[in-house]
Amino acid sequence: MEKGLARYIWRNTSRQQLWILAIVALSMIPYFLSFDLPKQIVNGPIQGQGFEDVDATRTFMELSPTLPLIGEVHLFGGFELDRLQTLLALSFVFLGLVVLNGLFKFYINTYKGRLGERMLRRIRFDLIDRVLRFPPNQFKKVKSAEIATMIKDEVEPLGGFTGDAFVQPALLGGQAITALAFIIIQNFWLGMIAAGIVCVQAIIIPRMRRRLLELGRQRQLTARQLSGRVSEIVDGIHSIHAHDTSNLERADIAQRLGLIFNIRYDLYQWKFLVKFINNFLAQVTPFLFYVIGGYLALQGRLDIGQLVAVIAAYKDLPGPLKELIDWDQARQDVQVKYAQVVEQFDVEHLVPANVQTVMREPVERLAAPLVASHLLVTDDSGAPILNRVSLEIQPNETIAVLGQNGAGGEAIAEAFGRVVWPDSGKITIGGQDILEMPESVTGRRISFVSSDAHFFHGSLRDNLFYGLKHAPLTETTYKGSEAREFKRNLLEAQRSGNPSFDLNSDWIDYDAAGATGPDDLLKVIRPVLDAVMISQDIFDLALRSKVDLAAHPAMSEVIVDVRAALQRRLAEEDLEGIVVPFRPDSYNDQATVGENLLFGTMKQSMLTPAALAAHPYFKQIMRETGLSNDLYAMGLEIAETAVELFRDLPPDNPFFQQLTFMSAEDIPAYEELLQSLKGTTAEEASSKDRINIIRLSFAYIEPRHRFGLLTPELRDKIVQARQSFYADLPEDLATMIERHDPSRFSESASLIDNVLFGRIAYSEADASDRIKRIARDIFAEMDLEHNVLSIGLDFDVGTQGRRLTNVQRQKLNLARALLKRSDYFIFNRPLPALDQRAQDQIVTNVMRDLHRDGYRPAIIWVLPTADVAQLFDRILVFKGGNLVENGAYDEIFEKNGMFKQLVS
Repeated sequence: MEKGLARYIWRNTSRQQLWILAIVALSMIPYFLSFDLPKQIVNGPIQGQGFEDVDATRTFMELSPTLPLIGEVHLFGGFELDRLQTLLALSFVFLGLVVLNGLFKFYINTYKGRLGERMLRRIRFDLIDRVLRFPPNQFKKVKSAEIATMIKDEVEPLGGFTGDAFVQPALLGGQAITALAFIIIQNFWLGMIAAGIVCVQAIIIPRMRRRLLELGRQRQLTARQLSGRVSEIVDGIHSIHAHDTSNLERADIAQRLGLIFNIRYDLYQWKFLVKFINNFLAQVTPFLFYVIGGYLALQGRLDIGQLVAVIAAYKDLPGPLKELIDWDQARQDVQVKYAQVVEQFDVEHLVPANVQTVMREPVERLAAPLVASHLLVTDDSGAPILNRVSLEIQPNETIAVLGQNGAGGEAIAEAFGRVVWPDSGKITIGGQDILEMPESVTGRRISFVSSDAHFFHGSLRDNLFYGLKHAPLTETTYKGSEAREFKRNLLEAQRSGNPSFDLNSDWIDYDAAGATGPDDLLKVIRPVLDAVMISQDIFDLALRSKVDLAAHPAMSEVIVDVRAALQRRLAEEDLEGIVVPFRPDSYNDQATVGENLLFGTMKQSMLTPAALAAHPYFKQIMRETGLSNDLYAMGLEIAETAVELFRDLPPDNPFFQQLTFMSAEDIPAYEELLQSLKGTTAEEASSKDRINIIRLSFAYIEPRHRFGLLTPELRDKIVQARQSFYADLPEDLATMIERHDPSRFSESASLIDNVLFGRIAYSEADASDRIKRIARDIFAEMDLEHNVLSIGLDFDVGTQGRRLTNVQRQKLNLARALLKRSDYFIFNRPLPALDQRAQDQIVTNVMRDLHRDGYRPAIIWVLPTADVAQLFDRILVFKGGNLVENGAYDEIFEKNGMFKQLVS
């Protein structure tokens, strides 16, 4: 990167800077004229200079310039105007100059702003581009939060300064010089006074602001360190809780905040001291003008018009001068920030830019062997973890790597996967170093998988297909305003030095996955998902997910058939009682009281339970049916029973898992609430207390909680209240509630709830698992498995995939790599979260599925044990960073060496 900010700005914006500097120079002409006009107005038509006679006139707008060697040239004779007409004409000219100067400022500021935003966009992209090219060991030295803070916050002033870098000193300096020159022309001594004050300000203020720059640098550094520390706390929150170190972290944060407070307080003190001195010097000059200028005017050595013009001109002098001093401070400040950024991002051994050049065409298969020559890899302390190993792996060859943790097997896998760079030696394919090969080749034809599975925030689908998104492969068709917006954004990206890739294009390389397009992609990936044993997980996610019918319209069309098929299967397996369906005229014992009362689902984005309970219509129905008092009495009994049964149990008692309406932390609060409500009716209780009690009854399920509170009369009353509720439902509530309908698909309910259209009986053991099995069979029979799979792929995995279990993340990570159908697969203990039996099964599945239909890639798999080593063509055994055994299974087993010990 450029070491100096000014050079970086000039290199990227020189043409724009020259244009705006020319505009600034042009703007000085009307700016100077606006100083001279007040003098002409005061001395001429106001004081009568040139209008001594009553009928006197003056020539206005005469254009007769005197040219060298030619003399005076008459271009326009002008207009003859009397005193009043001249006053009006000069005043309107002054107004025109004000407007013209304002338009110049508007254009210059707008142009500067656009120029600054483009430069901010450019520098942020350049920094992120460099992050993408960092060598692997650099990420061990930096904190992600600090890098993000620098790119997001610390470079923002650099973009704002870009527009001011050359224009601001030219504009402000030009304005200050113009005003000062005008003052000197009017009176030399007044001009010298103004010039002297200007020199004092220009010398003293910048020197005083050096301390401000140092404090600002310290503030920036400590704020960045705080950001990194907060990120560490978030990432290590489980360790903090596990070791009871939350107060240690509080002490650390308090100390850092104290340091930042002291720096910022010193900054404020020094800042306002500088401001006080600057304002004082600026106000001294008008005092001198009034005293000395007034004296000269009384002596007749300075006319009133000149004095007024001088004072008016000086009003425009401190502003530009102050802004010019501020500009100089900003220049030094952003230069410090830029130097700090360069220090962090200007690292050695960056990946060359041409290595990451986009490649839209298919990449040819790697037919040459993978060769490691005298490979030396060391850890951060310099100790060798791979000691000058030489190795050759043929295309289509399968290799099992064995050895204890840290023996060298993981290091050779990471070197092959370019996760670590060797200290000496190299890895080549066809004689070319893999570190110098384009990533369009290595990223597609070589796949590396470890246990460290990272996923980006988005859907499971986005992360699964992430390894297939190398380049925009289709052109998106835009029409009308969208086309104009796209062209404008494309042009702006080019002006800012950003690539012109269209993110809305289809980036998925279907050919690489063995598919012809999006229609058969799910069929292609299904064997991969089965091989890593994640299909069932995705199916379960789909069942628990709400379905976007716009993306999956087939579900709405077949849901009635699926429900009917489920009922038939339950009857065939003698399981009719396992699901209790919703019926509009009866109470569902397996559902909560609230579900029975509502008999539908709320659109969560539009309505919440609290909002429904507070709705006037709902409260009216509760009062009219008398259900409010019944549910209040029921809630009191629930609270009394729960408090009596569970108040002496520890919070981790498993009984609380069944108590869905109350947690262990709620027991003391409800115990206190019962004391305050003793002998109080529903009408006498406060609204808040009444809601807290009735809430308990809404979550009550008789077969689950078994308090014996739901009488047949109360059940009938709830059903009648339900019918009253829907008899005259207001339009606003009707749009927020989806009523249960056996002939419709409910978008507010999950897929499994739509299939069941009822509730699973709590009395049946393993009922949920049996229902899932039957539902999966039904979807398969109706050729809807891929539809359900697609719904599961819409699941949001959360930040870093944390909504998935560790097992699911590792399976998904392996599946993502397998979809690329690479020529070399390097698996570095990718599944440690699984038990050994599951790992062996997945290894067997992958080895079988990757070596069929004529597709046979090379596989290097670092195994935790030797249980499935016989599936591989060759076995490598590492010990102490050295390759100690190398050969086929039978060959090295007979040597009675280390491999035989691992097998036994």
